[in-house]
Amino acid sequence: MAFSLICPTKDPTPWVTAIKATNPDIDLRVWPEDGDKTDITFALVWAQPQGIFAQYPNLQVIASMGAGVDNLLQDASIPTQATLVRMVDPRLVSQMGDYVLAATLNHMRQFPTYAQQQQQHQWQPLQPRNIDEVTVGVMGLGQIGSAVAARLVQTGFQVVGWSRRAKSTTNVQVFSGQQLTDFLAASEILICLLPLTSETQNILNSDTLGQLPPGAYLINVARGNHLVEEDLLSLLNNNHLSGACLDVFRQEPLPQEHPFWAHPKVTITPHIASLTDPVSVAPQIVENYRRMQAGQPLLNQVNRQRGY
Repeated sequence: MAFSLICPTKDPTPWVTAIKATNPDIDLRVWPEDGDKTDITFALVWAQPQGIFAQYPNLQVIASMGAGVDNLLQDASIPTQATLVRMVDPRLVSQMGDYVLAATLNHMRQFPTYAQQQQQHQWQPLQPRNIDEVTVGVMGLGQIGSAVAARLVQTGFQVVGWSRRAKSTTNVQVFSGQQLTDFLAASEILICLLPLTSETQNILNSDTLGQLPPGAYLINVARGNHLVEEDLLSLLNNNHLSGACLDVFRQEPLPQEHPFWAHPKVTITPHIASLTDPVSVAPQIVENYRRMQAGQPLLNQVNRQRGY
């Protein structure tokens, strides 16, 4: 049995170091120089070339380096016998809370407007709103979404949430399923933290975003394919939405000619809202490798039908 690290867009060195520090005896190899593909039973991957798993006939486990698995599930070469797992990283959850809170307060205190004023040498104080007067909507109440909602409640915001299935979250008014319209109508700041599935792709479109209150603000930290970018631009340009903070995009890196770059109401960050820490997740990776060898149930398994 051998372990292959397949991450063409990431530096594998920190991952190799963290995994080897946890268990130096693992036969750990790095793609594309991972030797005989028939040896590989466990693969840790990120942004793998589509179709690559056809080269690994004995794969038993495919682990995503992150919490999301949408790129994996799009790969038709995944062996039917392979189990998919994802990372559950407390630091990743904490980072996402930091980012969302920062983006929310950045909008609340109108920092983008002040940045524009600075460029024009303008001194024009604006009246801020109080936190407890603002309702933030969290779209997606999984592990990360629930933690972000709790962080916002702790800060003093009014928080509502929406998920596919009914849930109970402390101090959060939760909507589910067909109650999406009511949820959107209540959300002055909308945060998308949904998994990307066939049901949620393009969910941020002219219809849903148009149901937000006039002047609402969008924060998308989930996946670029949740958002119909042309619809967002239209709603920004007609002033139905006051702005957007976007960390994820349909094409990454964002093309140089994309209109988001120069739009005065759009804040862009390069998919950095939360990044998996190799040191933090190495123990669960090694534990799943051990469980695979022992024939035991794996941690953090992915339901292929649900898409997460």
